[in-house]
Formats: sequence, C-alpha cells, structure tokens
Amino acid sequence: MANRLAHETSPYLLQHADNPVDWWPWSAEAFEEARKSGRPVLLSVGYSSCHWCHVMAHESFEDQETADYLNAHFVSVKVDREERPDVDAVYMEAVQAATGQGGWPMTVFLTPDAEPFYFGTYFPPAPRSGMPSFRQVLEGVRSAWTDRRDEVDEVAGKIVRDLAGREISYGGPEAPGEQELAQALLGLTREYDPQRGGFGGAPKFPPSMVIEFLLRHHARTGAEGALQMAQDTCERMARGGIYDQLGGGFARYSVDRDWVVPHFEKMLYDNALLCRAYAHLWRATGSELARRVALETADFMVRELRTNEGGFASALDADSDDGTGRHVEGAYYVWTPEQLQETLGQEDADLAARYFGVTDDGTFEHGSSVLQLPQQDELFDAEKIESVRQRLLDRRATRPAPGRDDKIVAAWNGLAIAALAETGAYFDRPDLVDAALGAADLLVRLHLDEQARIARTSKDGKVGANAGVLEDYADVAEGFLALASVTGEGVWLEFAGFLLDHVLARFVDEESGGLYDTAADAERLIRRPQDPTDNAAPSGWSAAAGALLSYAAQTGAAPHRTAAERALGVVKALGPRVPRFIGWGLAVAEANLDGPREVAVVGPGLADEGTRTLHRTALLATAPGAVVAVGTPESDEFPLLADRPLQQGEPAAYVCRDFTCDAPTTDPDLLRAALSR
Repeated sequence: MANRLAHETSPYLLQHADNPVDWWPWSAEAFEEARKSGRPVLLSVGYSSCHWCHVMAHESFEDQETADYLNAHFVSVKVDREERPDVDAVYMEAVQAATGQGGWPMTVFLTPDAEPFYFGTYFPPAPRSGMPSFRQVLEGVRSAWTDRRDEVDEVAGKIVRDLAGREISYGGPEAPGEQELAQALLGLTREYDPQRGGFGGAPKFPPSMVIEFLLRHHARTGAEGALQMAQDTCERMARGGIYDQLGGGFARYSVDRDWVVPHFEKMLYDNALLCRAYAHLWRATGSELARRVALETADFMVRELRTNEGGFASALDADSDDGTGRHVEGAYYVWTPEQLQETLGQEDADLAARYFGVTDDGTFEHGSSVLQLPQQDELFDAEKIESVRQRLLDRRATRPAPGRDDKIVAAWNGLAIAALAETGAYFDRPDLVDAALGAADLLVRLHLDEQARIARTSKDGKVGANAGVLEDYADVAEGFLALASVTGEGVWLEFAGFLLDHVLARFVDEESGGLYDTAADAERLIRRPQDPTDNAAPSGWSAAAGALLSYAAQTGAAPHRTAAERALGVVKALGPRVPRFIGWGLAVAEANLDGPREVAVVGPGLADEGTRTLHRTALLATAPGAVVAVGTPESDEFPLLADRPLQQGEPAAYVCRDFTCDAPTTDPDLLRAALSR
C-alpha cells in the first residue's frame, strides 16, 4: 500500500511511496502529528541520484520490521534536498557542527518543534566498523526520548542557540579590490595540483567556478599563471574518466586525484557550469579541445536531460542494471577488453583499448575500465577512431540506462539557459539557443506567478508547491540576462529585472548588505539559512551579486549596482582565505573591477551581416562580465541602445565603462581591441 508520498511530484519522494514506512512529506501536519502523539520526528534527507540513499532505503526503509518500529515510535518525514535546499541547509549545518562532517542520506532526530537533538548520515542494518546499526540508533533515541526527555530538550535548545550564534560576520559591505583578487590567485596557486590539474586531493571536484575566475583574472591582468591553471585543469578533466568519452558530459566528481574513476551520477548543474567554462576557455584561447567539450556537453544536456516540456531534468543516476538484474554503480559506462572485442572485433578492440586506456586489470571494479584519453605518442587515424566511438556508443545504448530525475529545478535550468545560449552563439548553433529559449519559456509559463515569484520545481508540466530560494531567483536571472545579450530580445532583460526586484525586496539584509537564502516571507525554520560559499553550484549570494551587477550594467539601475557591491563584501573577506570555495564570487568581483564593460550594437537588425559581425565580436570579448545589447536605433528594448545612432548609415558599436564611453566604431577589429584592453 502506498504512503503519503504517493501524492508528491519529487521523483526521490516517489521512490519511497511504496515503503512500509508511514512517511510524511515536510509539512506543518507532520509536526502537529508528532505533538499530538508525543513522538519524536525522524527526518531523512536525500536525493534521487544519491547512491547511499538507495542503499539505506533498500536495507532499512523497505524492511517491514524496521518500518513497524519506526511507525510505532516516530513520525517519519522524507525530504528531497533538491526541492527543499533550505531545510537541507539548516539541518546539515547542525549535523556538521555536531559531528564535523555531513553528507547524504542525512538522518536527524527532531522534537515536535523541529529542533534537532541527534544526528547521523548513513546507518547500516547491522553494526559495522564502529557504526551502530540503524535499529540500535532508533532504540537509543526512543529510550532517551522516553526516559530522559529533559536532557533531550536541553540538548535541542542548546543546538538551536548555537546555530543562532553562528551568524556570518564579514569585513563590511565593500567589494574586493586588486589586492584581494591577487591574494586569492596566490591561494589557489598553493592548492593547485600541477601534475594532474585541479585543486586539493581526492575526491576531486570539477572547479568550474574557479576556472571562470581564473579566465577573467587573466583577461583583466594578463596573468599567465591563471590561464595555465585553467587550461591544464580543463584538459586533464576532459581526458579523464570524469568526462564521458563516448556521449559527452561530466560525472559529479572523481574519487581519485587523477580524474580516472568518477562518481558516475551526472548532474545538470555541473554540466551547465562546465559547458559554459569550456566555451569561455575556447573564447580566450581558441583551444580545439575546449570547443569540442563545450559542444559535446551542450549536446549531452539537450539529448539526455531535456524533458518533453522543454526544461532540463536534474540528474542521471550513478547506478544502473548490469544486465543480471543487479543495480551497480557505473555499469552503463565501463568496459572490459572482452566487451570491446565483442563489439569491435579483435583489431579495432586493440586500437580502442590503447586509445581509451582500457587495461587487462581494469581501472575500475571487476576488471572493467572507465574510458579515458591518456596522453600518448601514438598517432591515431581520426576517421577510424570516430567509427570505433560510434560503434561503442551504439552498443552502450543497448544497455539498461541509468534512471533520470525528471524534476525541473529553476536555478539549475537558469544555469543551463546561460550555457546553451552562449555556446550556441559562439559556435553558430542556433538549435542550442532554441533549446535555451525553450527552457526559459517553460520557466516563465510554469514557474513564475503574476507577481513574478518563482516556484523552485516542476515535473511533467505540473508546478511544485515549494517556493523558490535565492539561487532560483539569481540563476534564472543570470540565464535570462545571457539570453538577452545573445538574442537581442529585451523581454528577457525585463524578466530578469522582475526576479532581481524580489531579491532586493525579500532577500537582502538591509543592515549588513548580506543575503539570505530564503525570502523574508518564507516558511520559518529553526534559523534563516545564509551561506555565501560556492560549492557544487554558485551560492545564491554569489549568483545574486553577479546577476545584480550585469543588470545594473544593462540598465544603469543604481540600487542593483549598490546591492551587488555590498554583497561582494563577503568575497573581500573570504576570497584571500578560501578562494576554492568562493570561485563565482571571485569571478563577479573581477567583473566589478573591470567595469563591467557595456557594449551597445546598433544596426538595421540581426538579419544584417554588419550588425551580426559586430554583435558576435562583442559576445566573443573576454572582458570580465561584459554585457551586450543589440537592436535598432529606434528600439526601446534595451536602455543601452538609447540615443545611439548608426554611423554614416553603418551599424556601429558603442563601448562604455564607469560612466565614460569610447567613440563609436563600425570596425570589428577596433571593437575587439577596445574590449581586450
């Protein structure tokens, strides 16, 4: 019999709808039930492509005996962290403060007032290597709740007070200058892995936002070391197993320092951010590898993540059926020498093994290998390799595919819109720009209400009940601003403005200039979450600073500029100390220091070749955060086009920065020079 989760839209919650556990979704009713029945709350947080979430579900939540115990003594609440990042953030902060580490599945025990008193992550079904079993934990918590209630209430109260005391304090509402950005670069140089690219040890995450900072820093200062780190890291990732050498797209992270074995889940946000970073690397260097990876990653997103409604699904699972009915991590992606031989014949299998680094012992489990492109001296016939790649891809398509989390997350779709719009524009792929427009259209139609408040998720054309958080407003505004620059359609600038007005009205702390992750009128949790650090995706804080800055450059809106600069105060404080964890904040600070440049291109329209050439030249400028407006002199769609006439009847470009403008030019080479100074 299905439980209450059967009515939810989240694929993760629906995975638990047939559990014998009497799950509740996060709701006032669940806590009311706990109050009435005098039971504590078990809060279990995970997401659909999380490997250990599936393991714990199978071992414990599908087990009748465990479910009977839970149903008798607890009110069990299941949360999809991707739907409710606010709930996840608040309790994850408590878990990390209490245990020094966190992760998913997250297991937290709460009072009926939602105050946490005991924490953990994955618990096994039987005691294992120092970990208690899940049943032991449940019995221990129940006994404390029944026999030592005063103690439990005291602990919960103390935890909530401690969390309230962890307010973010930072230098002040002032953007970083030359000195702080130079210190950030120095800090990154110290943590850089010169042998393998990337930063730090294992597990190694793709540092897409740090790469954006390095490219912008190089563009502004000419620092060769910054470009080198970006370029080498991108090359090592693209040659490693973290990149899907057959189908394009990146896995979540590498479990080793060499980018060989990935954690195989593929997330929309990683691929959107990396697609854009490689497109920007190509823009800076002309690298053929960067061009190929940007396009293959864009094609992967459109081919494998686009939904029937035109939005982009959240993720593909790490696990899939290995052909024997068992769900195994990486089964879809790895190859043995025998499998190569079955697919390609002996001669081509030997060639493929050399080219993709498939060994007899294997680079992954059970003698299988993750495909890579190892550096080597042998020259390969490009046509032959393409034929091998296509045959392997065709064979892989016959394997059981990993599951897909079909929910549309507004923020991540915003990142995808920005990446696809720019990649499509750079490489003359109007189909990619159309894909970005389709997703943007879906967000406006389905996720925005009449007040332009944004809903965080939808699925199958049905909007979810959860309110958007700061990253939703900011990343979608970022996507719309990129779309406005690429298409010359001012309506996207207008929609970005609506979203950013909400940021100013509902998310800014007037006193400090800091930003909260939830709106002032959002559901009250035990604390109001606020995290400026960039982790897997830009924090709402950094993303909002970036979108506010771009919008101010497009429109001259002073309140947006002021809010962006005040928000960058946290980058001034954290950039020199922890540059790896505030990469997007640093990239925005580079744009702020460079102006950013404002480029207005006027002409008879984008059907005119001269206008198109100037527009493309402007889009390909590496000046950090430059904004572009294109249209006719009569257009009122972009404020930057006002009072900008043609020059002797020819299309012209105007470049301004910090309230001063260059003379207009009709020459693409002069425009290029003006934007690279």
